[in-house]
Amino acid sequence: MEYKKRNFFLIEYLGRSLVTLCGLLMVVITIAIIVFIVSKGIQSFTQNHISLFDMLFSKNWSPNNPTNPSFGAVIFIVGSILVSVGAVIIAAPIAISLAVFMNYISPKFGDKILKPVLEVLVGIPSVVYGFLGVTLLIPLIRNTVGGVGFSLCAGIIVLSIMILPTIASIASDAVRAVPKDYLEASYGLGSTRWQAIRLAIVPAAKTNILTAIVLGLARAFGEALAVQMVIGNTVKIPKGLFDQTVTLTGILTMDMANTMNGTAWNNALWTLAMILLLISFLFILVIRLIGRGGKRA
Repeated sequence: MEYKKRNFFLIEYLGRSLVTLCGLLMVVITIAIIVFIVSKGIQSFTQNHISLFDMLFSKNWSPNNPTNPSFGAVIFIVGSILVSVGAVIIAAPIAISLAVFMNYISPKFGDKILKPVLEVLVGIPSVVYGFLGVTLLIPLIRNTVGGVGFSLCAGIIVLSIMILPTIASIASDAVRAVPKDYLEASYGLGSTRWQAIRLAIVPAAKTNILTAIVLGLARAFGEALAVQMVIGNTVKIPKGLFDQTVTLTGILTMDMANTMNGTAWNNALWTLAMILLLISFLFILVIRLIGRGGKRA
C-alpha cells in the first residue's frame, strides 16, 4: 500500500513538474521572441536615425536609393488594413449565417456536411488558396474588369475564403453555447424562428461572435503568402478595388532575403516586423476587452 502511494505521489509530482516546465518554456520563448524583434526593430531609430514620423506616415519607400534612401511604411500598413477589413466584411456575415444554419436551421446537415467541410478548409495550406487565386480568380478579374487581374479585390476575395472557416467554427460554438431556454422562451412569447434567432440567439452570443471576428481579422492581418500571390505587390496606395498594392507581410517576405544584416534596409524591415507584432498585441487586447465586457453583461 505504501509502495503504491509513493508511486502515485511520484507520478503526480513528475506530471506537475513537466506541465509547469512546459508552461514556463512557452513564457520564456514568447518573451525571447518579443525581446529579439523589438531589439532589432528599434535599431532603425537608434543606429540609422530614421524618423518614426516619416516611417509611419510617409509614402516614399526607396530603401535601395544610394543617395537618399527613405523608409515610409504607410503604404504597407494601409494595404494590410484594407485587405484585412475587406476580407472580414465579406466573411463575417457568411460565417455567422453558417453558424446559425448549422445549429438552428439544419443541424443534421450541418454536423454531417458543413462542419467537416469547414475543418477541411481550415487545414488547407495558404499557398493552395493563393495558387487557386492565381489560376482561377486572376483570369476572371482580368477578363471581366480588365487590367492585369492582380489587385486588392483579388487579395480580399482569397483572404475572405481563408478566414471564413475560422470565424464560422468559433461562431458556431458560440451560437451552440446559448441555452435552449432562450429559444423556447422566444417561442412562448409568440415569435417566429427567425425572430427568435435574430432577437434572442445572436444577441446572446454576440460577445463570442465578436471574438471570432477579431480572431479572423488577426489571421487576415498576419497572412502573407496567399495575399502576396494575388495582390500585385506594387508599392502604392490603391485608388480602387482593382488597383495593385502590397501588405506588411508581403514586403517582409519579398525584401528580407535581399538585404544584409545590419544595413538600414534590413533594420527597417525588422521595424515593420515590430509594427506587425504590436498590431497583433492590439488584436489580443481587443479580444480581452470583448471577453471582459461579455462577463460584465
